[in-house]
Amino acid sequence: MIFTHTSIRTSSMDKSIDFYTRLMGLKLIARKEIPQNNAEIAFLQDPEGKGAKLELTFYKSQKKFIQADYENRVFDHLAFEAPDMKEIIRVLREEKVTITDEPFKLGPKGPLIAFIEDPDGTLIELIERT
Repeated sequence: MIFTHTSIRTSSMDKSIDFYTRLMGLKLIARKEIPQNNAEIAFLQDPEGKGAKLELTFYKSQKKFIQADYENRVFDHLAFEAPDMKEIIRVLREEKVTITDEPFKLGPKGPLIAFIEDPDGTLIELIERT
């Protein structure tokens, strides 16, 4: 078995594609309609094609889109390596992205990490390895 991708639901395909391409540095590699379940999907990946793919799924018949409170979530987070935490946090602040946890060191020799949310409230960990 080879792990290939993670799928998250989105309430707006265009808004999510913009967020993940423009702010998170992913590249849109495919987008298509899935008539069998009245959905649209999009696959994104880092420009070098090294990491796993992110699948965005938009179900056209989904009426409610509610992110559970943090303590009640089943899915925890996505993670991205951030080469320059200070710069990415600056850009995300300008874009009014929710920063749930300001950058902090994970132990004396550990990486610098922070947590943000995508437009639908999906938690994202940013990791700067030192």
